Amino acid sequence: MTSLRAQLRNNAIALISLTIALTSFSHSTWRAERSEANRTTRDAAFQMLGALSQMQEVVYRAHYDHDPVRGSPRTGWVYVQTISDYGATMPAPVTLKAQRLLEVWRDHWEGLGTRDADAEPIVDAVDACRAEVVATLRSLR
Repeated sequence: MTSLRAQLRNNAIALISLTIALTSFSHSTWRAERSEANRTTRDAAFQMLGALSQMQEVVYRAHYDHDPVRGSPRTGWVYVQTISDYGATMPAPVTLKAQRLLEVWRDHWEGLGTRDADAEPIVDAVDACRAEVVATLRSLR
């Protein structure tokens, strides 16, 4: 019988090749998963930034321009819920900011156009959410 040492020596190239192949495959799989996660986060982030801009426009039109059509609270509800939905696919800090925006909107939307004390928290929550989305985009590798 051939000793284990002799078998390892005779098949060293095959064993090294197998090890390299398995390592390369594992790394490629990990990298593909990471790239997909980054792509998903990036797509959601850009969609959120668009919705945040539109949300801010609704707030400005409702509060400062007193435009009941383009500053409609119903439109604001659509945007804030869209932001919340996209936020659910993002890392925890963004999810929390999107949830906070939803809460602030729920508590203050009725005062838009009449009370600065209602417009300011909404604008601040939009800005905080936007800043967190941008920070998340910058952190992607």
